[in-house]
Amino acid sequence: MKFPPNLHHRRSYRLQGYDYTQPGAYFITIVAHKRREIFGTIANGQMQLSILGHIVREEWFNSTKIRKEILLHDDEFVVMPNHIHGIVWIVEANTVPPAGIDIVNPLEQNHRNEEARHTPIRMQKSLSSFVAGYKSSVTGRAKRELGIFIIWQRNFFDHIIRNEKEFHNIWRYIDNNPQQWQDDQLHPSATSNKFTLS
Repeated sequence: MKFPPNLHHRRSYRLQGYDYTQPGAYFITIVAHKRREIFGTIANGQMQLSILGHIVREEWFNSTKIRKEILLHDDEFVVMPNHIHGIVWIVEANTVPPAGIDIVNPLEQNHRNEEARHTPIRMQKSLSSFVAGYKSSVTGRAKRELGIFIIWQRNFFDHIIRNEKEFHNIWRYIDNNPQQWQDDQLHPSATSNKFTLS
């Protein structure tokens, strides 16, 4: 049965037909509700986290404690004033990240290979379930600790990282994001784009 066109307004930014449970690297962006700058401020090109910003960061890495099919790395994540960017690795036991994205930060490659070998497989979990769980954990803590009830926009944005070049471009983007805040698509002064239309 088709949804009535005027009833279902939520946009989907998922790639139709793609299996988001399969091993791979995914670049995701999650935006604060109404793009409010609630996670902190940028000063001299450095992110200064608010109390909520610290919760957002802590819960990102806490996710791996209950989701063993997920790998997250400190240098692949940034909290910005009104959004986050991160690379999420979905992995299988006894494997390195899949072909096409097997070369990552050369200084950390051996460490990551070792992590992946000891990661049990739970492939029924998907990228969407990871994001939903993460957003829920942040919101739960914000309610309990800060009395804040609404944190996130409904959807998230993702990009499937298909090769080493894409990985390194995204890695650099994440690293440089605070220095480029004035030109960011989510900056309050940004012109209309896919983020401001969501």
